[in-house]
Amino acid sequence: MKIDNILIHPYVTEKSMNHLSGSPVQNYKDGNRLEFIVHRDADKPQIKKAFEERFDVKVDKVWTRIEKTGKHAIIKLADGYSAEEIGSRIGVF
Repeated sequence: MKIDNILIHPYVTEKSMNHLSGSPVQNYKDGNRLEFIVHRDADKPQIKKAFEERFDVKVDKVWTRIEKTGKHAIIKLADGYSAEEIGSRIGVF
């Protein structure tokens, strides 16, 4: 699978926006995450590699789940990288 085809588009909801910096209820500990719709056949290492190459960042962890809207990947960035900065670059704000 080509790396260009793995990340389809960002998935933006109120909850996913809270993941960018964390919410006060979570004491900001769950922040620095972005959510994307990804290709259904992509596995976690492929998603991690595609995200790191596309946005020039380091990924700490990837979670995936499959819903009616497609395969979702929640991508937690490593310390020193900002999900808010990536979000502003891709037009989430």
